Amino acid sequence: MTTAIIFSPNKLGSISDSQFQSMLDRFNLGRLISSEKTEKGAMGQTWFVTSTEGKFVFKGNPLFPGQFAEEKYFVENIHNRTGIAVPSPYLIDAVADIFDWEYALMPCLSGKHMNSQQIKDNLNLEEKLKIAELVAETLTNLHSWKVDEYGELNTETFTIRPFEDSYRAWLFDRIRFWVEDAKKYSVITSQDVLWVEELLEASKSSFDEFSSPTFVMGDFKPENFLLELENNNWRFSGLFDFTNAYFGDPLADLIKIITMYINYGEEEVAKRLLSVYLHLPEQKEAYKGRIRVHMLQQRILDWGCAKAMGMVTWDDDLSFSEWVEYYTESALSLVK
Repeated sequence: MTTAIIFSPNKLGSISDSQFQSMLDRFNLGRLISSEKTEKGAMGQTWFVTSTEGKFVFKGNPLFPGQFAEEKYFVENIHNRTGIAVPSPYLIDAVADIFDWEYALMPCLSGKHMNSQQIKDNLNLEEKLKIAELVAETLTNLHSWKVDEYGELNTETFTIRPFEDSYRAWLFDRIRFWVEDAKKYSVITSQDVLWVEELLEASKSSFDEFSSPTFVMGDFKPENFLLELENNNWRFSGLFDFTNAYFGDPLADLIKIITMYINYGEEEVAKRLLSVYLHLPEQKEAYKGRIRVHMLQQRILDWGCAKAMGMVTWDDDLSFSEWVEYYTESALSLVK
């Protein structure tokens, strides 16, 4: 279920202080001081809750059965395998007597988002390059969790449920699905579809030759990690929200960060990130065949969403293939 794209979250409704206090009592976490909705949290699922014992993140009303058990599994494994700061312990209450649904509670991690105004407006180029290196090192560490097969987590057995047929078939079918879906909200021409199919055809062998699946966060972006300045050095202080995690090609986790740098006109910073992450020449050659496909997958989602919500920020007269080709070729040029 993690690999499904979910646009409509379950609503939490109103929550009283007495309910939050009952929750804190259940876990012996002190007296409630304050609570507030997070500004950009997990599709409206999250609140900040502060008590006499600390600051926590509350996450309620799961998007799908097993969401919190799955996230707990990923949090615990990442914590134990990599040492990356994650919200551990990840507490779950499956008894729906305080609220009408299951919820999770976890410590609030310190730091700020990379794209926050406090950080973005005060970084010089050297600092941006250092942070790019830090992100690359963190992703390398995250992707050190290697597995034997592609798939998503089965939360009943906590084993990998393999994708049907092959990883390539799953990925390509997913792209084709979202191309068709985008036709509901925008013009996708036969030429656009032909361009997509030609790109997929050209990359077939690179995916068929790839046989090293790893953990993939599925939503690695500035909103889901934190940075902190410590002794005048930036450090990676937190990673969270594993709702879209699965096991596949780790390159997929680089796409949202690369896209951000492209949009900011910071290709030099993106190249630094990739040079650290892809430090071996053979890695670069192998990734060239796959990076355009991963960029295509993310950009068709972004295109469809922006068109559907009337939030287009680019030249609306551009065809889909013209628009997305800029990103696929820009991503490829960063690897060279």
